Amino acid sequence: MAEMTTRASHAAQDPSGKVVVPRRRPWRWVGVAFVLLVAAMALHGLITNQAFGWRTVFLYLFTRPIMAGLGMTLLLTVIAMAGGLLIGTVLAVMRDADSRLLSGASLAYTWFFRTVPVLVQLLFWFNFGALYKHVALGVPFGPELLSFDTNSLVSPFSAAVFGLMLSQGAYTGEIIRAGIHGVEPGQTRAALAIGMTRWQVFRVVVFPQALRIIIPALGNEVISMVKNTAMVSVLALSDLLYSAQLIYSRNYQTIPLLIVATIWYLVVVTLLTVLQSRLEKKFGRR
Repeated sequence: MAEMTTRASHAAQDPSGKVVVPRRRPWRWVGVAFVLLVAAMALHGLITNQAFGWRTVFLYLFTRPIMAGLGMTLLLTVIAMAGGLLIGTVLAVMRDADSRLLSGASLAYTWFFRTVPVLVQLLFWFNFGALYKHVALGVPFGPELLSFDTNSLVSPFSAAVFGLMLSQGAYTGEIIRAGIHGVEPGQTRAALAIGMTRWQVFRVVVFPQALRIIIPALGNEVISMVKNTAMVSVLALSDLLYSAQLIYSRNYQTIPLLIVATIWYLVVVTLLTVLQSRLEKKFGRR
């Protein structure tokens, strides 16, 4: 009798008045125990394995070369995303234009730069001087007004910016176009019917709603760009990863220096993730 009373005290009632006994989930506790065991083993390995070289990690974490490399990574991210956003906006407008030429050009650009790997594009721009010895501006089939030596014009930094920015523009264009198309067309027709101009419709009706779709995807692209900048190390550009590589090529502390770079990537991406989450909540309330 006492056992039945104890079981009834742990039971709940649904709206219909029936007694609902909570289901037991023993496998859930097994899963929790397994995760805790793996986490404890990983933490033990991080602390006791001397090969991680935590003293070396903390020694180089805030050194000038590492901080300069972090600054270069952030600079490349900002420039590439700003340029990619501008290019993507133009591509989105061209793709939905009435002109087949403009729409086709936008489609061809998007197809090409989404197909070719970013690393290949970086190497192509870095070796652009082998294709054209100089770049000139002037009258078609006429005299040249300005001429630049390609090898002096295309530096590792400019090659990195071109490669990252042009590739990002193709992805950003599709994100912006998806955001605009995600707004119900009937709202545009209703706004035009009450006398609003097309610019007013876009600014007041379409764009604020499109941001709900654009911001999450664009935030993911920013985070991806931070990590994609690591590829510019093949151009000998002193970003975060290449700065770490230069140091461990001298002291042979490969793992500790890679951990230093990893820590800073974790910090930057975490901050961007928090910022993205707040922006999504802000624009999601509209």
